[in-house]
Amino acid sequence: MRIGNEILMSLRAEKKLAGEVSFSDPIGVDKDGNEISLVEVLGTDTEEVQRQVELALFGVQIREAMDRALSCRERTVIELRYGLIGGQIMPQREIAKLLGISRSYVSRMEKKALAKLAKEFET
Repeated sequence: MRIGNEILMSLRAEKKLAGEVSFSDPIGVDKDGNEISLVEVLGTDTEEVQRQVELALFGVQIREAMDRALSCRERTVIELRYGLIGGQIMPQREIAKLLGISRSYVSRMEKKALAKLAKEFET
């Protein structure tokens, strides 16, 4: 049994390094010796898992684009406005109060930042 565990650990390590894993690939065995897939571990259907993974990857792409294209203040406005920090969407009026600037300036920064992000995704 010890050799079996070592083989499984080796296979998992190889898959981890390979960078591409199918949701239906076996990742181990349960107490009865049956293979367990990633979908079973995540406990949901394949489409939902795929949607969650795609959403997470898109979030990473957005953050990378924000790092490349936006100033610190523009990034703060976008993060607060769209709930990227803490998940709570904040109105322009509250952002303005928090940053000590006018609501119209927050609006202009938001518009400019969104245009920059759109341009990032065009390339």
